[in-house]
Amino acid sequence: MPDLGKYADAVLSSYAVSLVLLMVLVWLSVRRSKRIKAQLQDIEMKVKRNG
Repeated sequence: MPDLGKYADAVLSSYAVSLVLLMVLVWLSVRRSKRIKAQLQDIEMKVKRNG
């Protein structure tokens, strides 16, 4: 790891915040994907029953 000197705290905290934000975005995307998939399956079942 390079010597960051007096900026070490700022740089490392920026990395930490960025990683947390990326994890939150991935989690939200996966959660939304599961919800949309369930909705699409419900719609397909309704179409098959009424079709």
